[in-house]
Amino acid sequence: MFQLLWILLIGCVLGLLARLLLRGPQAIPWWLTIVLGALGAWLGNAVSGWLGVRHTSGIDWIRHILQLAFAVALVAAVAPAWSKSRPNR
Repeated sequence: MFQLLWILLIGCVLGLLARLLLRGPQAIPWWLTIVLGALGAWLGNAVSGWLGVRHTSGIDWIRHILQLAFAVALVAAVAPAWSKSRPNR
């Protein structure tokens, strides 16, 4: 149960940071922001594991940067597609 809460919390933080780092408005709902942030965290963990930098003796800066980079890339890719698929209401 707590793992699901952590996934949602990290997804929310990464998704919001990704939206803040991107220029212009991202017309995606909050739930999609959380999902993309969580997916970015998962991809960042996977890539950092493949690179061998997932677990270090200190703060895992490379892992966190990868997580944020994937979240930014996902929000940047999905936001235009989402706004094109949804007509203005």
